[in-house]
Amino acid sequence: PDHIKQVFTGNPHVFHAGEGNRILLPVLGEHSVLLLDDAAHIEQRKLLLPPFHGERMRRYGKLMAEIAAAEIERWPRGEPYPLRPRMQALTLEIILRAVFGLGEGERLERLRGELRRLLDMVTNPRLMFVPALLGAERLARFKPFQRDVARVDAPIYEEIAERRRAADLAEREDILSLLLQARHEDGSPMSDHELRDELVTLLVAGHETTASALAWAVERLVHHPEKLDRLTEEVRAGESAYLDAVVTETLRLRPVITAVARRLTEPVEIGGWQLPAGVSVHPSIYLVHRRPDVYPEPERFLPERFIDDPPGTYTWIPFGGGVRRCLGGAFAMFEMNAVLSELVRRRRLEPAREEPEPVMRRAITDTPRH
Repeated sequence: PDHIKQVFTGNPHVFHAGEGNRILLPVLGEHSVLLLDDAAHIEQRKLLLPPFHGERMRRYGKLMAEIAAAEIERWPRGEPYPLRPRMQALTLEIILRAVFGLGEGERLERLRGELRRLLDMVTNPRLMFVPALLGAERLARFKPFQRDVARVDAPIYEEIAERRRAADLAEREDILSLLLQARHEDGSPMSDHELRDELVTLLVAGHETTASALAWAVERLVHHPEKLDRLTEEVRAGESAYLDAVVTETLRLRPVITAVARRLTEPVEIGGWQLPAGVSVHPSIYLVHRRPDVYPEPERFLPERFIDDPPGTYTWIPFGGGVRRCLGGAFAMFEMNAVLSELVRRRRLEPAREEPEPVMRRAITDTPRH
């Protein structure tokens, strides 16, 4: 944890996270906050922070609950079904509505379909050799891949253009409308390319990851029915402490991202090791979450460990840390709480298999295999 703290609190000009995330360039684009460093990152992060302010974020709660309730009511009863695709449909709908403020219609349907197609392609384990073989820069210039991305970009650029002309822009609270009103330090608005890259970043980062985290939460709960019973009872009684603990413990035991990366621009000593410039350092989320000196019985699913003890800044890091901590971390936890609340109010879930789910790597995320 001390070495993780050194990385997270180190000079961001020395510990470059944008360079460490370069593999995401072909999908997210060069303006994505995840790929920027130094002054460009700080300025872009300032533009993106207001939509995720606590009070504004809580206004999305009703929307999240409504979407979750509608999706859950479509789930089959009395027969097994794979959960992660259901959670993907749910989280995609939430992020589309919260980010774009889109109601039902042709453009929402088109964007939903194109995003699903692109995400299925880039997270397909059988295709992961392609970016490794070509590298991020060459893949971004690869014509067939550019055509796939362009199919997603088209409805996004259409929505940006239409929203710029909207008479009620100042009254709208979706993230696209808020970003259209944001201004750089020189007073200029965000360009269409900037908006596209940040919107795709929010859609991709806020969809696949949260869906997998929700699937893991349910997987752990159904294999620990006493925990599920307690959660159901407390949620129905209007209490939230155990719900918060379940979400926190799920993200400890089954972090969707298992490590974060920083590329060193100068030599640094970490843990007694002299590391030269150009080396990548990877604080391991997976390993620090399983330290027995921090988490007794680290392999057990014990939400109770977080009832009275809040997670540590450098020992619970599912969203990274420091100035690069995930902008949508609070949004994701808020969304998980909303979805799990609706789920335990409406359904009693049981595992289709007695065995716990094995972990499967999909691109950079760890998901339940079945």
